[in-house]
Amino acid sequence: MSFSEVRSYQYGDEVRDIDWNVTARTGEPHVKVFEEERELTIMMLVDASKSVFFGTGEPWKNEWIAEVSAVFGFSALQNNDKVGLILFTDRVELYIPPQKGRQHLLRIIRELLYYQPKGTKTNIAVPLQYLMHVIKKRCIAFVLSDFISPVYEDTLKLAAKRHDIIGVNISDPAEQSLPNAGLVKVRDPESGAIMMLDTHDPMIRSSFAKSYVNRIYQFKEQFKRANCDTMALATNQSYIQEFHRFFKSRASA
Repeated sequence: MSFSEVRSYQYGDEVRDIDWNVTARTGEPHVKVFEEERELTIMMLVDASKSVFFGTGEPWKNEWIAEVSAVFGFSALQNNDKVGLILFTDRVELYIPPQKGRQHLLRIIRELLYYQPKGTKTNIAVPLQYLMHVIKKRCIAFVLSDFISPVYEDTLKLAAKRHDIIGVNISDPAEQSLPNAGLVKVRDPESGAIMMLDTHDPMIRSSFAKSYVNRIYQFKEQFKRANCDTMALATNQSYIQEFHRFFKSRASA
């Protein structure tokens, strides 16, 4: 509900709607009139760090994020809602204010596909802080990332008080386990650090798998403690089924 106008008090009006400032100034009781806001604002907070430019097949994580974002955008377009974009790494790379229209949405998709970010690392707290600064009215915000980030729970809780925040975790199946391939040189895409891994060692493979499970657990728990919903999408699976499960659960909540 949003404020519309002030009018004279009429019999049957709610006492709690009285505008006491106007009443005191005019000497006659006045009430605030509210109207229901049916137009939504959809914000997409999209990770553009180096870790999303990864894939063991088609599509890569960044391409999957762009496709899922486009689905959200066209859904907003069909509902005549506004849609905007915050592209981030460990800084805000690009901000496109929410607007309506097909051309506006096509610009967002173009930036998602071709923008060259300056940062390499991920910090989820940064776009959440920026969202609170630039979007004052309540919006639905999808955070699309692999969530390889420092802890962001406090910022998420603050943002969730004003906005409906939904975390969308994007992963590649190769992130879940290491193959037994002997000595392998690996590089951290965000820090650039290079190391040799003996993937023949079961302890190494076990540690790798546990690291992934822990990351997903931390992602879900931080959003859960902030009373925010989550989705998990893998690049080798259709997102339709997860969307159906998610929106059905929200409709019945």
